[in-house]
Amino acid sequence: MGVTRVLVDVTPLRSSPPFRRLLVGRACSGFGSQMTLVAVMFQVWQATHSTIWTGAVGVATAAPIIAFGLAAGALVDRVDRRGSYLVATVGQAACSVLLAAQGFLGHVPAGWVLVVVAVQSCFGAAGGPASRTFLPRLLPETQLPAGLALNRIAFQVAMLAGPALGGLMLGWLGVGGCYAIDAVTFAAAFYGAFGLPAMRSGGEAARPGVHAIADGLAFLVRNPAVRGALLTDLATMVLSMPVSLFPLVNAERFGDDPRTLGLFLTAIAVGGVAASMLSGTFTRLSRPGLVMVAGSSTWGLSLAAFGVAPDRLLAFAFLALAGAADTAAVVSRSTIVQLHTPDALMGRVTAAEQIVGQACPELGNMRGGLVAGVTSGAVALVSGGLSCLVAVALVAATTPALRRFALPAAEPAVAVDRPS
Repeated sequence: MGVTRVLVDVTPLRSSPPFRRLLVGRACSGFGSQMTLVAVMFQVWQATHSTIWTGAVGVATAAPIIAFGLAAGALVDRVDRRGSYLVATVGQAACSVLLAAQGFLGHVPAGWVLVVVAVQSCFGAAGGPASRTFLPRLLPETQLPAGLALNRIAFQVAMLAGPALGGLMLGWLGVGGCYAIDAVTFAAAFYGAFGLPAMRSGGEAARPGVHAIADGLAFLVRNPAVRGALLTDLATMVLSMPVSLFPLVNAERFGDDPRTLGLFLTAIAVGGVAASMLSGTFTRLSRPGLVMVAGSSTWGLSLAAFGVAPDRLLAFAFLALAGAADTAAVVSRSTIVQLHTPDALMGRVTAAEQIVGQACPELGNMRGGLVAGVTSGAVALVSGGLSCLVAVALVAATTPALRRFALPAAEPAVAVDRPS
């Protein structure tokens, strides 16, 4: 395999200017969002000095996605998806402006901060499914895995560098300054989507109300490939999410060194970025279902090994391997979902994907904390990783459509609407 086939495939950036603008805009907004996450955690901790309140930040972010995600996806399938995304982006930016105002004013109760965070997450619950429908309209099917991998790079670089940048800005500009920067970065996301054409769903319009949600759920039940992909990701997120266990593991085995604790998340992000940069190794493979099963299994095994790693270097290595495996699994999951879902249902199905990918990790962190509370950090990690492995194997064994799903063969020329 040549070097160019191992590295990330940048063909979508060359072939589709709208995709390029969209990616740059969302990458800029991603940096701002990571800075806001750090600022919210810092502000809530300073106001309360309570881990219960800092844990509530995750709840405030995840609860609206779980509560309103499917309804938002149904709405996205009834309206212009580009317009829905632009409205959601404006709403998120307005929430960042409110956060900036209270940050500069000071002395605002932590509860009110979490209310604004929850409202912002409501807008994200609508904007997320809308934005996930864009790529199949902007790229031919053969370029979709590469486009998803490029999206993943933007997300991971923001996750890797955004918190560090947020920490610097906190020391320089305070929490209000961090929130203000986030508000400005939403302008880049707005610009990236503003030039897109109108994107109404194809096929039969979604039925109103709960009927539309029921139709989306019915599709998930009867489509084994998409169902299997989401169940596989659900198993990895709920059964083996390790982040809540990092402080305990660090205290139990690594002397409670804060430098080690900070490097745990960094190691996962570094592995993810490395896998994204070398994503040609899996995006060019024809069986994304098998790639997802292998990636999810490697994630579980890596975290189980991290749970018993005898020294720091091995611990960092296993976390980096887990991050790389997660990237391969997530890109493959999105490829399956977007290639196997009718356009008329795309908003609802990607809303379910968003719930699994963004909200369920909070449930996984809760599971890990509960298990560790009655056992230890190592037991929680090992049991979670092995449970993940068993669950993934069961889904793969009972879902042949997931294992056999194949990408369409490349064609010499593909007619795709690519507005400049």
